[in-house]
Amino acid sequence: MSHPPTEDLNVAALEVMPPPAHIKAQIALSDAAARTVLDGRAALCRILRREDHRRFIIVGPCSIHDPDAGLEYGHRLRALAQEVADTVLIVMRVYFEKPRTSVGWKGFVNDPRMDDSFRIAEGMQRARRFLVDIAELGLPAATEALDPIAPQYLGDLIAWTAIGARTSESQTHREMASGLSTPVGFKNGTDGDLSGAINAVISASRPHSFLGINADGVTAVIRTRGNAHGHLVLRGGGGRPNYDSVSIAMAEAALAQAGLACNLVVDCAHSNSYKKPELQPLVLTDCIAQIRQGNRSIVGWMIESNLEWGNQPIPEDLSKLKYGCSVTDPCVDWSTTEKMIRQAREDLRGYRGSAIT
Repeated sequence: MSHPPTEDLNVAALEVMPPPAHIKAQIALSDAAARTVLDGRAALCRILRREDHRRFIIVGPCSIHDPDAGLEYGHRLRALAQEVADTVLIVMRVYFEKPRTSVGWKGFVNDPRMDDSFRIAEGMQRARRFLVDIAELGLPAATEALDPIAPQYLGDLIAWTAIGARTSESQTHREMASGLSTPVGFKNGTDGDLSGAINAVISASRPHSFLGINADGVTAVIRTRGNAHGHLVLRGGGGRPNYDSVSIAMAEAALAQAGLACNLVVDCAHSNSYKKPELQPLVLTDCIAQIRQGNRSIVGWMIESNLEWGNQPIPEDLSKLKYGCSVTDPCVDWSTTEKMIRQAREDLRGYRGSAIT
């Protein structure tokens, strides 16, 4: 006896996505690129374990929308990274997925042509090509893991992963993070609360079993070992920053109470700078002053930076886009980026990281 349909009632279409193995075969990871990824991950882990005296900086565009401008930025950043490598490990921020509070452009993977055509297979291929290009420069890359399937396509090219403020409390993202091959930074909630991110670090450190896909795109039960290099990212929230010395001390106490290593990364953007790019250098300067006064829990920073200052709306005529300028959050420009990182290197010389007990 037939009955009315009971599923897919709000689904307009189902399009088959090429499996991860297919896209990886088309855009292969070279030996040089693989070495960049592995060396970057290893260095980050050593910093988090206090086996490397340096700090790290995740720096780059809020989001990648123009691979040509992104690659130009990467060439400039690689030269700067070599210049400061004795004191600071530079990792390029390469974000392809953007969480939206309500609606808006969801990022390069989701809509690479920025025209609401949502050619996701094309976006995934182009994102992978860009990550290979960056790795072949010798520059490790960082990204935010938003879609739980995307790491199967791109994860072999990532050195550091963020779980965002809106997803740190998500069981799906905690499970995913437990299986990622990178160190993972969990951001505190948009209201400024730390408990969700701290619980995420604990959860991701444990083994999990969950549904996902394998390299051939077949549904699989994924069983993970747990990620030993989860840590807390302070991004402000609830209308106030949380990089000041009192907030840092409170975060240290919360991590100690949870039995976790006191590893803190400060996001110089978002609520810590009230999304005003001109305040990002002040956040970095304040944190380095804390280190010079004895702080040993701050191991790194995030900076939103692009070739040009600020941001721009996405115009209907895409030819009118300003080259090298963010279409999401406002960024500091390249000149300011150079000054920030060079000054950080100068100010951090002689101030070695050590474990807090």
